[in-house]
Amino acid sequence: LVLIGGFVQLLAGFLAFRKYDHLGGAAFLTFSALWSSYGATRIISASEGFTAGSVASLVLNTFLIILASSFNVVLLFMTLAMELLIICFLLFTVENLPWPFEIVMLSIFSIICFYGATASLANHMFGKDLIMMGPPLFMAESSKEDHDDPPLCICPKSHCTSGLRTIADLLNTGAVCGVPTDTVYALAASCKHPQAIEKVYRIKDRPQEKPICIFISNLDQLRAAAPPISPLLWDFMENVYPGGIGCIIKKGEWLKKLGVGAGYSRVGTQDSIMIRVPDLTVLVHLIDMTGPLAITSANPSGEVDSTHHDMVISRLGHKLEGVLCDGESDEVVASTVVNCTKIDESGITIVREGCIPAGKVMQIFERVKNR
Repeated sequence: LVLIGGFVQLLAGFLAFRKYDHLGGAAFLTFSALWSSYGATRIISASEGFTAGSVASLVLNTFLIILASSFNVVLLFMTLAMELLIICFLLFTVENLPWPFEIVMLSIFSIICFYGATASLANHMFGKDLIMMGPPLFMAESSKEDHDDPPLCICPKSHCTSGLRTIADLLNTGAVCGVPTDTVYALAASCKHPQAIEKVYRIKDRPQEKPICIFISNLDQLRAAAPPISPLLWDFMENVYPGGIGCIIKKGEWLKKLGVGAGYSRVGTQDSIMIRVPDLTVLVHLIDMTGPLAITSANPSGEVDSTHHDMVISRLGHKLEGVLCDGESDEVVASTVVNCTKIDESGITIVREGCIPAGKVMQIFERVKNR
């Protein structure tokens, strides 16, 4: 049972790091090591190594107690309870542990962990403090200049109409903003402002030879632009849009009818362009307000994708004018990219396998072709 507890603590640590909670992650990973060691001594006989390790753990956990006091009461109590458990560990290694004391300490620690896990889960799911975690006991004093500093960028909520309008206004004036998609978070720039698309390259440190795709809100927009697309390609796009598949098609003047405008030369390559219709209501509404958007993933070039608006803000917020906050992304990887430029001659090819498996894409194509 104790070893299972160590695994749960390890899982909590990894989840905390994924949320960029470095203190919580470090605390839970430390607790996992201590918890597992405690369990191991119950299975094998204790040795001097375990005794020395428990003493070192007492010192390490003391620093965690100090740090936890600046976060919330629940985390502080958890670290305090862990300190008492480490004392139990130490007493056990020297064969002087009263079992009632151990039972009481384990019970207290279990109650605190259960309360903290329930509170964190409920508060995260509903986006507000439904279950109190308690205020920090100590707060670092900041200078007046710190309070006067402006935020990194404007960060409105996606469920607010005013927030959507704020981001749309920024994009329409040539700004670059972080936006949610139906896969991972992305950087968006209006196709009417080529200088904004150039800024995207600088923000990401993206190689110039890597093209940027465009997002539209629905397939009817593409039909109105009347591109020279074969019936087979139309049928394929009708089966994959909206969703996490982007189609590379031949580029042409029809893009200007689509609303790409002055950004024509800065999206796609000289001969082709990737177009995607996202399956996310808030982003579709945003595109309706701005026209087609130049889109690329919201991460420094070569690094992992951003799966939460906090990741976008912490990594690129100082370079952006705004981030539309929508919480956790629906996927952890980007879209699947399909080359459809020779769909009638030789079929399609998978350029990048993303959230939609390549096998499923090929099944859709074969079904459409056979029909």
